[in-house]
Amino acid sequence: MTYDAVILAGGAARRLGGADKPALRVGARPLLDRVLGACREAGRTVVVGPRRPTARPVHWIREEPPGGGPVAAVDAGLRRTMAPVVLLLSADLPFLTGETVGALVQGLGEAEGVLLTDSDGRDQPLVAAYRAEPLRREIALLAAEHGGLAGLPLRLLTADLKLGRLHHPTASFDCDTWEDITTARARIREHGHVLDEWIAAVKAELGIDLDVDTAALLDLARDAAHGVARPAAPLTTFLVGYAAAQQGGGPEALAAATGKAAALAARWAEEAESTG
Repeated sequence: MTYDAVILAGGAARRLGGADKPALRVGARPLLDRVLGACREAGRTVVVGPRRPTARPVHWIREEPPGGGPVAAVDAGLRRTMAPVVLLLSADLPFLTGETVGALVQGLGEAEGVLLTDSDGRDQPLVAAYRAEPLRREIALLAAEHGGLAGLPLRLLTADLKLGRLHHPTASFDCDTWEDITTARARIREHGHVLDEWIAAVKAELGIDLDVDTAALLDLARDAAHGVARPAAPLTTFLVGYAAAQQGGGPEALAAATGKAAALAARWAEEAESTG
């Protein structure tokens, strides 16, 4: 389903002492860039807030008046979208993934919106997919009823929408306090997450979008280290990546290069055993 994304990246961040929250780093990447990575399939991405460097191109806009609150920000972002579905996100979601974004968009069905609920079961309207026209309808009604949108709470915007819900305590985790930032930084370094997080950070830093078969590369590194010499592990994986790039890159080229190097490592080890 085609969708655009609107990310709210303004706000005063009072509970963070006025820090520039979207620029705070978790896993060595700004929070905003982590969110941008999760919604990279969006047809158009609009960020509402002050301009800043980002990992990929986006459209920038400010709410009127600046600092006018979340409903005014949603209105500003929505005006720059064209798709029938809009993904609405805050810029402080360190664990949002493309898989969760896909579940939100594909889960719309007959609903006017689908949002995540957090660990306490509370609605998170800034981690949600909405049909654009109902959002525009509610914004117009609120503007007429209140004489404007500045200062209105977000719950007024979603109160009369027909909503579906997905419970996802991890993807809905947001960073409102320094304690939240510390928790997020610790979580990505846990054993079950650290490799995936590191690979995602490296891909973002190098500007590549490639599905990495981590298990195959680790097996290759192990075989090279054990069958040849320990320094052969990083050198071999580097050469595999270079060879894949020479063949045009992509998952197929990487898998082919990995397979060739793995077979070579096996032959090398067999020869060593026969002469040992």
